[in-house]
Amino acid sequence: MHLTSVVAAGLLSVSTVSAHYCWPAVDNTADWNVVRRTDNFETRNPVKSVTEANFRCFNAAGGKAPNVYTIAAGNKITFKTDNQLYHPGVVNVYMAKAPGNVVDFDGSGNVWFKVYQITANADPSGTNYPTFPAEGLKEITFTIPKNVPSGQYLLRTEHIALHDAYYFGGAQYYIACAQINVTGGGSGNPGPLVAIPGVYTGREPGIIFDPFSYPKPTSYIQPGPAVWTG
Repeated sequence: MHLTSVVAAGLLSVSTVSAHYCWPAVDNTADWNVVRRTDNFETRNPVKSVTEANFRCFNAAGGKAPNVYTIAAGNKITFKTDNQLYHPGVVNVYMAKAPGNVVDFDGSGNVWFKVYQITANADPSGTNYPTFPAEGLKEITFTIPKNVPSGQYLLRTEHIALHDAYYFGGAQYYIACAQINVTGGGSGNPGPLVAIPGVYTGREPGIIFDPFSYPKPTSYIQPGPAVWTG
């Protein structure tokens, strides 16, 4: 291989890694202290299939986080990346109530409900390409619903990168789950409840989506259920 080819390959590798990211912390916690360490903590590579078990928390190898983060219902919480949300895409945040200690909870079954999202903004006139408010963010801040029942939960964040999503299987998912303990909650009935994996088929119009197509997209449909605001 010529030296120029070696250099080019190296630059491509660095560029690819720099474009990827993890979600290692919430608020001011240390990395992987309350967030379950994801299997991509070294590679930063995404999940590509919505049906694999790792689509839930991306931590088949990482296991449980050592601690649980306590937060009062109605308060804001920030999920942080170790880089930035480099690609155009959308965000969904889900919660699932553990039947007991969240450290021992695997999140299986129809137990997840959406509490936050950042969608895409498409120009209905077709004059402009869609914009992605989440692109470039280093963290996302949202509210734990004030009427969510007290207890321990998995809190799952998901960035769906759409830069290569013009075909089935092209979307990239950057995922993590934090272990939290919600205090001062209410008597709300969160829903609709979905299973993860199971919430998507991968063929939704907001997942197979070409943000750079021509004619320009005039609408965008956020994947997943409606947000439960409590």
